[in-house]
Amino acid sequence: MNKKIFVFSNQTPSSLAAGRALCGKLDNSGYTVTRTYSEDAELMVCIGGDGTFLEAIHKYHFPTIPIIGINTGHLGFFQEIMPDQLDDFIFNYSQGNYTLQPLSTVRLRITCGDQTYEHIGLNEVSIKGINSYNVHLNLSIGGSFIERFSGDGLVVATPAGSTAYNYSLGGSIVDPRLNLLQITPIAPMNTTAYRAFTSSILLPSDLSLGLIPDMSSDTAIAICRDGYTTEYSDVREMTVDYSDIKVNLIRFEGYDFWTKVKSKFL
Repeated sequence: MNKKIFVFSNQTPSSLAAGRALCGKLDNSGYTVTRTYSEDAELMVCIGGDGTFLEAIHKYHFPTIPIIGINTGHLGFFQEIMPDQLDDFIFNYSQGNYTLQPLSTVRLRITCGDQTYEHIGLNEVSIKGINSYNVHLNLSIGGSFIERFSGDGLVVATPAGSTAYNYSLGGSIVDPRLNLLQITPIAPMNTTAYRAFTSSILLPSDLSLGLIPDMSSDTAIAICRDGYTTEYSDVREMTVDYSDIKVNLIRFEGYDFWTKVKSKFL
């Protein structure tokens, strides 16, 4: 072990206080603390809420080192420990009393003219119209045409993201140990003029989702991954699939996904 730990924090008073306390305790325990991301660090500690956690993994391009979250936010679904558990955290980490929970990610590739761009999401990627316009998308799964979707858009969520935007749309909660993607419509149209699925679709990890815009006047699309939005014009096609990039969370003894779901949602 190189005993170097990277600490990332938001700027709220509670997070800054927790960060100062943690850095002092880590230093007294023989660890080298850095506030600048370093690829040779053995651990990233993320202090804040789920938004801060997502900010960190996007800012540092989905780091491969293990990550532990200290919750000073609201829901704290990704965060493992509370600020009053710092001593227990350092002891258990030093003793190796933890497991790694690998979380899968979703990849979206979008072709605009002769250029192709790629985005990765931990929770989800969303495909929407610009300025709240409806989108019309020819949807295929595994290369087979399924439907012409019409509505506000689509969310493609990972199991980890099933409890986020997907859940607010009426999608299913999925155990993160399952390897799949969930496609959930956003305000789909289902009339005599338009037909679209009104419930979620589950895809195994070896199938991809293909989308081709079917809008006569404007093929501008907004792509949102974990809350970060990019707008594109002249969109020709999109492919969404299961990514091989993983985010590894540290989990301590007693962690159980469904117990956490119950404590956060019920």
